[in-house]
Amino acid sequence: MSTRFRGQTVREGVLLRGPAGWGEFSPFPEYGPRECARWLACAREAAFEGWPEPVRDSVPVNATVPAVGPERAHAIVTASGCATAKVKVAEPGQTLDDDLARVEAVRDALGPSGKLRVDANGAWDVDEAVRRLKLLDRFELEYAEQPCATLDELAAVRRACDVPVAADESIRRAEDPLRVRAAEAADIAVVKVQPLGGVRAALRVVEACGLPAVVSSAVETSVGLAAGLALAAALPSLPYACGLGTLALLTGDVVDDPLVPVDGRLAVRRPPVDPARLAECTIDSPAWLRRMQEAAQ
Repeated sequence: MSTRFRGQTVREGVLLRGPAGWGEFSPFPEYGPRECARWLACAREAAFEGWPEPVRDSVPVNATVPAVGPERAHAIVTASGCATAKVKVAEPGQTLDDDLARVEAVRDALGPSGKLRVDANGAWDVDEAVRRLKLLDRFELEYAEQPCATLDELAAVRRACDVPVAADESIRRAEDPLRVRAAEAADIAVVKVQPLGGVRAALRVVEACGLPAVVSSAVETSVGLAAGLALAAALPSLPYACGLGTLALLTGDVVDDPLVPVDGRLAVRRPPVDPARLAECTIDSPAWLRRMQEAAQ
């Protein structure tokens, strides 16, 4: 990885090839077999079934800004060409002042018309979330993604703060994603195609949640990103830019023509895997085969 993100410095996974193309199985290290089963279902769908027909030919995306210093944050957004940016906040070991400086730099890079959202990955309690979001909202936040860990906390923040709340972990890790709607815990659903079990499964979740959706990546290669792109392309409505411009977080890829945004948009396509690039990334890992077997069981 080019920058430490979610505590990760290296990204690993398995690619499957089938009659419909390539699929990616890349759950994070902390996920157990039950959660990994959904990631495997997504890879199987991509490799053996394919995806629904798209209703749009391109998808707007946001720049993703890790917990870096303000100068680096400004440079990431400027280089991205995106009109929307998602900024990581609440990084362990950093302070509110660090967050404010980073978000201010991103607002400067976007200009007054750009959309700016923050992501706390559930790190705050309710009081801290309300206090910090009110301070960060001086930079005109579009929404705050997963400010707290639980649904009850998200609902409390939503009642106490003017910043719209987006649920991420509460949808991709909860046993019943529809609890988010029942708890009135969010204004926006952030959906990731691998954790939800594939494009078709994610479409059903979005429909049942009844919330506007933002499709986000799980820091994947272009193989995994193509599945997220297929989901975003198939949604009946797409009011927000999606978090699919994450390939810049990786130092390599397995295709010749990677899925990187141009002028803040991704064309809906599925680039073929290049055998030479795939060989450069290949490792011998019995542990990954075991993870797939346990997920399948």
